[in-house]
Amino acid sequence: MDRQHTAGVDDAAGLGLPRWQGRPGRLEVWYATFTDPSTGEGFWIHHEVLAHDDGRCEAHGWIAVFPVEGPPVVERFGPERTTPRGAAARAWFEAGRVRVGPGVLQGQTPRVRWNLTHRDTSAPLYTFPDYVWRRGLLPSAQVVPWPAVAVTGTVEIDGRTVRLRDARGGLSRIYGRGNAHRWGWLHADLGEGDVLEVVAAQGRATPLHGVPPKVFCQLRVSGADWPTDPLLASAVSRARLGLPRWYASVTGPTRRLRVGVRIPPVASVTLEYRDPDGTTASCTNSCRADAELRLERRTRRGWGLERRWSLRGRAHAEIGQRP
Repeated sequence: MDRQHTAGVDDAAGLGLPRWQGRPGRLEVWYATFTDPSTGEGFWIHHEVLAHDDGRCEAHGWIAVFPVEGPPVVERFGPERTTPRGAAARAWFEAGRVRVGPGVLQGQTPRVRWNLTHRDTSAPLYTFPDYVWRRGLLPSAQVVPWPAVAVTGTVEIDGRTVRLRDARGGLSRIYGRGNAHRWGWLHADLGEGDVLEVVAAQGRATPLHGVPPKVFCQLRVSGADWPTDPLLASAVSRARLGLPRWYASVTGPTRRLRVGVRIPPVASVTLEYRDPDGTTASCTNSCRADAELRLERRTRRGWGLERRWSLRGRAHAEIGQRP
């Protein structure tokens, strides 16, 4: 059966609070992706606290803008030295002129300036189960406190001003010991509050290098989330990660979700990620990706189509891989 979500705004606000308390070897992330409904222009703002294994701690990140015509624009901010932030802090994350707080995304780099508010009255989406996120049962986990966020405000890029009104997307969190060995990620706004979040990941630990990537996903349709337990469902999942296309599927007792993603080279950016131990990975991201989604239901005659969605240039997706 699908799980009806009952959490609300207060739960999301709690998930936004910093978790890092000063321990080395940790990575904490707040990231937002959204699409201008009037033009299709995409935006990605990534905020990261990196606590190195050697005790150094820094706050840094970037903003990427994906116009409908022309190449993407990427600007980095930080690194700035940082210390743990308490629950009473004005902002969850700060690095120079960049900050993230309750309902607020603000920042400035040499080429880009943004002043945005965000709101979402829907419940958080647990791509990894609630108990995994709260107890730290895996090396790293992701959660989407605001899966159907509406972003309003302005973004200035090289003197060009974009005025956003209810730009749709998601604002997500990551916490753990670093990035996966390989990963794929998808956020798909399906309209009317329906949304899909997918993380396909292969662990870094040596014994896991030979294990195919596991797929963690949550599909919300008409207020119901599927699968009931993403960790259990990941055992019956498959993924084929690559560029420019990648694929994933998750099979339950009565339903199967099949996902196909295309990351267009001309509308993507590739950035270096760094783990607390100093190793690096590359991430290719696009907020103008394509996605084909099929939700199937088991019948006496086999798998039959229940729902289908096709997103052209409005999916948010990435592939991460090691050098």
